[in-house]
Amino acid sequence: MHSPYGWPKKMAALIPRYTLAARKQTTCIAAVAVQINHYSSQPEIIKDPTTASLKRGTGGRSSFNGIVCTLFGASGFVGRYVCNRLGKIGTQLIIPYRGDAYDCLRLKLCGDLGQILFHPFHLRDDESIRKCIKYSNVVINLIGRDWETKNFTFHEVHVEGARRLARLCKEANVKHFIHVSALNVGDDVESHVLKGGSEFLRTKWEGECAVREEFPEATIIRPADIWGQEDRFLSFYSGILRHHFRTVPLWEKGEKTEKQPVAVYDVSGGITAIARDPRNTAGKTYQFVGPKRYKLSELLDWFHRIRIRDPVQDGYKRMHLKYAPFFQLKVTLNEYLSPAYPFGNLQWECLEREAISDVVSNKLPTLEDLGIALTSMESRMHWELKPYRKDVQYMESVGEFEPIPDPPTVPIH
Repeated sequence: MHSPYGWPKKMAALIPRYTLAARKQTTCIAAVAVQINHYSSQPEIIKDPTTASLKRGTGGRSSFNGIVCTLFGASGFVGRYVCNRLGKIGTQLIIPYRGDAYDCLRLKLCGDLGQILFHPFHLRDDESIRKCIKYSNVVINLIGRDWETKNFTFHEVHVEGARRLARLCKEANVKHFIHVSALNVGDDVESHVLKGGSEFLRTKWEGECAVREEFPEATIIRPADIWGQEDRFLSFYSGILRHHFRTVPLWEKGEKTEKQPVAVYDVSGGITAIARDPRNTAGKTYQFVGPKRYKLSELLDWFHRIRIRDPVQDGYKRMHLKYAPFFQLKVTLNEYLSPAYPFGNLQWECLEREAISDVVSNKLPTLEDLGIALTSMESRMHWELKPYRKDVQYMESVGEFEPIPDPPTVPIH
């Protein structure tokens, strides 16, 4: 005997039994969901009826986690990664932009439909900034310049702009303000290449002080050199302009400079962790550094071993910067001929910061205090440098070349 649906009679008799069990299981799951979402007989009293109080869902991309975040500098290198991380956890993002809206329109894919919003702004226009932060409970400042232009100096961006954002966020009752500075900042910056030291680091320090004055509960982040896809660290040393007649001029050949670069994936994860935990991170200063410390000379030698396999045969070597007068002339001409965007990021300010060893304080928290598992350069560098390799189209067979040894590390002070 068969049932009208084409199943055997015994199987058809079992269907209501399984359906009843499934209903019981669904009821239990629904009860847990109700308990998690705090739907009880006593309604929750919303003390602050804002957009952020409408938190719903489990915290995934298609839910809303209660964070309404305005992200200044979202179209930059780090900003794109932070947008992606925040969008994955159901954050509603307001992205201020300057210039053409199409330059940052691709960031709309970082979040679900209606979660990524755009608004025009100008760093000197208070009213446009107020509109961008009006409904936000978290504001992140990633705005910065690696070189000065005729429109914006270091002081106008790093000090005046940061002060204006912090002041307006305080007026708008923003709960959490996150400001990204730089490692090695300070009043008295040591000079190596430029007379008077790095103006970039000096203004970043003044910007920190300005933010503390306007918004004392702000969280400040000091990242080291950041590497990753489309960065200005690996691409800088892999570019043709940084090389000079098959040599790379460095201050003291890079032997007296120690670096602790950090992955952009860890930086974006750390910023996201801070945005999600304002109670424990407010008012603190974090140092974002990598898990290992290297000499700059060893890093460059390692990069070239990955890129060109045999640096000696291809003519690569390091030399002291002061013995390369033609390279110095090239840097000066590059700044003069292309002031708006130096080709290859080759400029004196960058060479000055390159010569400074990273200083990490034991008194300040790091990424590990936020629960971030740090990414080592050894685990990713072959992939990151693949677009810059010699004969990139060639696919080597297994065992064709000797494995490239990892660079020696320096003990972390």
